[in-house]
Order: sequence, then structure tokens, then C-alpha cells
Amino acid sequence: MESNHEYIKLTTAEIGVLWSTYIENTAIRCFYKHFLQHLQDVEIKAIIEETLNLVENNIEKIKSIFEEENIAMPQGFSDNDVDLKAPALYSDLFALSFLYRGGQVIMPYYANVLTKVSRIDIYQIFSEFLYKETELHRKALQLMNVKGLNDRPPKMEYPTTVEFLQHNPSLINTWFGDKRPLNTLEIGELFTAIERNTIGLILLLGFIQVMKDKEIKDYLLKGKKLAERQIETFDKFLRENDNLIGTPMTLEVTNSTISPFSEKLILFFISSSNQVGISSLGYALSLTMRKDLATVWSLFIVDIMKYGGEGIKTLVERGWMESPPQPVDRNKFYKS
Repeated sequence: MESNHEYIKLTTAEIGVLWSTYIENTAIRCFYKHFLQHLQDVEIKAIIEETLNLVENNIEKIKSIFEEENIAMPQGFSDNDVDLKAPALYSDLFALSFLYRGGQVIMPYYANVLTKVSRIDIYQIFSEFLYKETELHRKALQLMNVKGLNDRPPKMEYPTTVEFLQHNPSLINTWFGDKRPLNTLEIGELFTAIERNTIGLILLLGFIQVMKDKEIKDYLLKGKKLAERQIETFDKFLRENDNLIGTPMTLEVTNSTISPFSEKLILFFISSSNQVGISSLGYALSLTMRKDLATVWSLFIVDIMKYGGEGIKTLVERGWMESPPQPVDRNKFYKS
């Protein structure tokens, strides 16, 4: 049993997740710092302050590990990437929704990290991160309900019997074909995809409004169209069986044209969001039993991958893409 990690080096997986978590936390910190400059709602301000403290704590814990292990510290993002004097870009309600949506992404990320680490001190750190993030998300969810922001997935009559699929060719074709009504798993994923893209769309509207760089602005406009197309497509699937939902249109962008965020931060955040989108659609695809819906998930995964590739290309060209830690390339030693 591992009792002391003094002589146990970090694995590549552990270095990777620590590196990624550090950079993501330094990026998200910039958003919460901006929000706190302008929040008027006392309850929302309190939970955003709690979130910022949590993020700062995460950064310091990972920083101490890198220092202890003599690993080069990632640059990440700093106060140079956020203008605290800039006017508010988003409403108080959006700040809360941003926090809530962040929790939906961060909790499964931390849970996944726990399956990849083996050193006990690293496991304990990410266990603590997950626990605190879960508590924070619960508070955000409660406040979302109080503020009337939390649109719930469609409801249905409770099933009263257990049913099994029969081995019948015509039935199987119906189940995996185009005509069968959506099941609860498919409805849930469609709802989540609409919610995710709606919040992302509002974020993009703010970025586009303040972006002065033409190349990046054009890229953001492509993202806006992609998000709108996903919302429209997924909404059609839900409406076919009268599974109507609302979208949080009250989450407004202000009229400010002064960017509180650096171009580097904006482009990085969109690239990170693309990664989340691909992962989420992949999971939805794995649950889908209707061929038409599976095709739609697959096509959007390809579209997001292409779109994400454009963003990464721009990040690299501008010298903004920080390279993940890499082991020594031993192939170089084999060359004469």
C-alpha cells in the first residue's frame, strides 16, 4: 500500500490533468473577477465570490504540487487577460447561469480525473475538488430555481409496467429506425444540448459585440451560426412529440462594446467549449437508438471538430497555444 509519495514520481496522466486543470482554472478565474466588478444581486454576488475563492484555492494547490515536483509552471491566464475597469458585458442572471453550466462540465471532468490518477495525494486533491464543486453546483441549482432560471426537461407519465424489446425484425427496424417516438434518454440529451448551446450562444453574442479583431470576430460568428443550427435541429426533434421546452432568453448581454477579456482568453475559452461539445455529443450518440438522431449527433460532432480545428490553428499561429507537457522524444536519439 502506498503510504508516502516522496519517491513516487507523477505519471504522465497525473501531470496532464494537473496541467489542464491549472490552465482551465486560471481562465475561468478571469470571468468571475469580471462578474464581481458589476454584480448587483446580493445572492448571486455571494455565490460568485465563493466560486472565485474555490478557483483560487484550486490554483494554489496545483501550483504547490508543480513547485514541489520541480515541474515548469504553466503560464495559463492572469490579470493581464481581464480588464477589471471594463463595463459589465453580461447580466447578473447570466453570471449565475455561467456558474451553473460550468458545474455541469467540471463535475464529470473531476470524476473522470479520479479514474486516471494513482498517487494518493493527487487522488485526494481531486476528490476534494469534486466534493466542493458538487456542493457549489447544488447551491447554484437552488438559486437558479429561486430566480426562475432553471428550465426543466419535459415531463412524462410514470411507467407502470416493465417492457422488453422483442426479437422481431419489424419491431427492431422501428426501434432503431426513424419513426419511433423519442425515449427518455434521448429527450434528456436533446434538452441538455439545447441548454448548453443556448448559454454558449449568449456568451458568443457578448464576445462578438466587443471583438475588434476581424479574423477572430468572423470565427465567433461561425460559432454563433453553429450553435443556432444545433438549437434549431434539436428543438425540432423535441417538438415532433410535443416535448416543448423554453429557452432562457432573459439572460441578456449588455450594450457594452469594450471587451473585458483578452482575445487570447476568448479564443481559448471557445476552443475549450468545443472540446466539451464533442464529448457531450459523443455521449449522447452512445445512448441513441434512432438512426436519424444518431446521424444528426454524428454530423454535428464532425462540424464542431472542424470548427474547433480552425480555432486551434489561429491560437497556434498567434503564439497563444500553450503546449501540454511532453515526454522526451527518444526517436531523436535513434537518428544518425
